[in-house]
Amino acid sequence: MPKYSIEDLQIFAAIARNGSFRATAIERGVSPSALSQAIRGLEQRIGMRLLNRTTRSVAPTEAGEQLLRHLVPALEDIALAMDRLNSFRDSPSGTIRINAPGPAADHILCPLVFDFMAAYPDVHVEVFSDAAIVDIVEQGFDAGVRFGEQLAQDMIAVPLGPPLRYTIVGSPDYVRRMGAPKTPHDLVRHDCIRHRFPGGSISTWSFEKGDETVEIVPEGKLTLSASSQETKAALAGLGLAHVFDDYTREHIREGTLVEVLKDWSPTLPSWYLYYPSRRYSPASMQAFVRFLARYKWKQPVEGL
Repeated sequence: MPKYSIEDLQIFAAIARNGSFRATAIERGVSPSALSQAIRGLEQRIGMRLLNRTTRSVAPTEAGEQLLRHLVPALEDIALAMDRLNSFRDSPSGTIRINAPGPAADHILCPLVFDFMAAYPDVHVEVFSDAAIVDIVEQGFDAGVRFGEQLAQDMIAVPLGPPLRYTIVGSPDYVRRMGAPKTPHDLVRHDCIRHRFPGGSISTWSFEKGDETVEIVPEGKLTLSASSQETKAALAGLGLAHVFDDYTREHIREGTLVEVLKDWSPTLPSWYLYYPSRRYSPASMQAFVRFLARYKWKQPVEGL
C-alpha cells in the first residue's frame, strides 16, 4: 500500500485552497517547483490526477474534490491534536496567520505583534496586508482585521487600538497655491488624490460638523490604492489626500504637510480583530487575544 505523507496532503489542500502554486509557495516559504514535485509524487502514488492546471489557475479535479471533503477536516483534527500538546509547554507555540488592511497592519497590528513576539518567542506570526474582504476560514487565516462592523455574525470581534480619525492633508506649497478649503463643498476646486479599493470602487470622503454630515466622491487626476502612496503624493504637492492620521501626524508636526478641514473630521471607531467563534482556537491564538486585552496602546500627542 502506497505511503502518503501528511506534508504532501497539507500541500495539496493548501494549493486547492489558494488556487495557485505561487501563492502557496509564498505562504509556505518554498519554491513553486518544490510544490509541483510534491504534487506529482502524490498523484503518482495515488494513481490519478488531483489538480487541473492551466496557465492561469489551479483547481481540484472531481477526485481531488472528493479527497478534500474528507482530508480538510482530518488535517484540522491533526492540527488540533498537536496544538493541544501546548498545554504541556511552559509557553505556547505554533503559527498565527492574520489578514489585515494596510493601514491597520502598518500602525496598529505590527507594533502589537512585535511586542507579542517578544513575550511569546515560540510563536510564529504571519501578517498579510490585504484590503479585500476575504473569508478568513476559507483562506486559512486564524484572524482578520476590519474597520467598524464589516464582520460576519459567527465571528468574535475585539476592539484593536484607539479610535481612528481621517485627515485631509496637502503640502504647504499646494495649500498656498490652491487655497485651503473652508467646507467639504470647496473640494470641487481641488485635485483630490483618490483611493481605489480592490473591488474597483472609489473611496468616498465623509465629513461631520455638528448636526451636518457631508459625503463626496473626490475628483482628481491621481488614483492610488495604498495610504502610504497617497501620503507621498500629498508630500509631493500633487493634491489633497484623505488618509488616517497615523500616516500624517509626524508630517504635520514637522510642517511638511498641512491639515485642512480639521473641524469637519469626526472621530471613528477603532479597528476590530475578529476570529471564528465556531471552532477551537489554537493556544497561540488564545495567548494573542489575552495579550491584546492587556495591551497598553500608545496615545497620539494631543492636538496633532
